[in-house]
Amino acid sequence: MDSLQIRFSDLGLEERARNLKSLHRSILLNPFSKKNSSSSSASHFLKISCGLRGGPRKPLWRGRVLSTEAIQAVQSLKLAKSASKLEDVFDSRISRLLKADLIATLEELQRQNEWEIALKVFGFVRKEEWYRPDLSLYCGMIFVMGKNKLIGIAEALFSELLKEGLEPDTRAYTEMIGAFLQVGMVENAMETYRLMKESGCEPDKLTLTILIRNLEKAGEEELASSVMKDSAKYVDFPNRFTKEVKKKHPKMRSFEIV
Repeated sequence: MDSLQIRFSDLGLEERARNLKSLHRSILLNPFSKKNSSSSSASHFLKISCGLRGGPRKPLWRGRVLSTEAIQAVQSLKLAKSASKLEDVFDSRISRLLKADLIATLEELQRQNEWEIALKVFGFVRKEEWYRPDLSLYCGMIFVMGKNKLIGIAEALFSELLKEGLEPDTRAYTEMIGAFLQVGMVENAMETYRLMKESGCEPDKLTLTILIRNLEKAGEEELASSVMKDSAKYVDFPNRFTKEVKKKHPKMRSFEIV
């Protein structure tokens, strides 16, 4: 049974479980191991939506081919309404999946925003003999947690990838920036942006666009202007980039890169 439980002490979490009642209803969890006050105060921040990768959920098999085993695994996990039934699914289906199908199942749960089940499957993946620390898996999990405003878990995942010896890349920093902005934590987002640049990772168009749009929405025009100026260093044809961002977000004030 313990092999199927997510041990959030491994992720560097502790008291946050008390604030996530839904986790207790559907997943057997242990207490978190690190107190993080940021999520408890997140609701007091201005709420900002990135809105760059949202939209209605696509059909399960559209755009890529999932194996029958992966499709059945996803459906069975979603239909399991109790801890005992979920355990049965892990025993009868998840434990028998090939590596590729297990990863595909996790990614599909992420895409469908089934964050609780995805978190449990992620914990299962990390216990497999073939598992090696994988930055892309962490990035996918951080994105889903950020999307659901679970900033404490997102932060813990970011800390855990560092403990596993992984070096954050542009995507990892961008997902963390987006997670902070989802709960209006502008200072944390900007600090992560600073660390990103200092680490040698160059922000891409997605990073800059997320920051500029949300800083503007938050009324942080000076910060938005400073990020826009950075585009001259990191983006080809920065003035064209500025026009594209402005066109998709018409309420933005004009910037000219010199």
